[in-house]
Amino acid sequence: MAAMVASNGFSRVTGSTGSSISVSAIAGEGTGMETDYDHTSAVHAEDLQAPDWVGRSAGERAVARLNARKASTARVPVVFDPRVSRSLLGHLVGAINGAAIARGTSFLKEKMGEAIFAPGIEVIDDPHIRRGLRSRPCDSEGVASRRRALIEDGRLTTWLLDLRSARQLGLAPTGHAVRGTSGPPGASPANLYLAPGSATPAELMADIQDGFYVTGLMGSSVNGVTGDYSRGAHGFWIERGRLADPVNEVTIAGNLKDMYRALVPADDLVLRYGMDAPTVRIDGMTVAGR
Repeated sequence: MAAMVASNGFSRVTGSTGSSISVSAIAGEGTGMETDYDHTSAVHAEDLQAPDWVGRSAGERAVARLNARKASTARVPVVFDPRVSRSLLGHLVGAINGAAIARGTSFLKEKMGEAIFAPGIEVIDDPHIRRGLRSRPCDSEGVASRRRALIEDGRLTTWLLDLRSARQLGLAPTGHAVRGTSGPPGASPANLYLAPGSATPAELMADIQDGFYVTGLMGSSVNGVTGDYSRGAHGFWIERGRLADPVNEVTIAGNLKDMYRALVPADDLVLRYGMDAPTVRIDGMTVAGR
């Protein structure tokens, strides 16, 4: 339950519920052990995945990682599993946050109205999704929230603005203010998702002779000023369009400006985390291994 009263006469009281189930699993023995996880979260408990489904998924993911190998360094197509592809949206919203734009510390600061993705790509922020994990009638400063296409036909359409950053930039607030109890407001999206494409994940990978399918990311070396991207990763090697051996202890690298332009989404979007994306393919990334 949360209550807000402002000096302009605005007041509101809102409440929400939340339930989740999480499982971490370990497979193997000795120094050959691997771990993985799965979880489910929902506003209403009846919308959760069944506990046995979560446990089985976590166990199967851990077992699939056994006997992993390192990959040779190469420049190949990289396919992101939906569990990790959503992290690319996290970097996007960080780059279009009004505070970063006002400071001049974003690699997208000069890109308003320009194409930063391929034509047809859309990134939607919808605060009014029924039973959405981040749904809200207004933001934390009382500004009405509404559905927005942050990226429309590949073009950047808006910054994420609270009242402070809007004043700094001489713009109207966008209803994206969020806050806790111990600090000032900042800007953040509600239910954010990358709209799905038309190809299945299998079709997206079908023509890849050698590539990397990413199921997990670790560490972070992402430069918000330049867009340079480098992260540790594990997953599966792609051979002749199919998943082959498990791979770990590699690094994937590129630049977010190039990665966004090359991004192709599959058709398997599921609204699960509050920030969601389908499987995505990005050609031309560097996989650094042995």
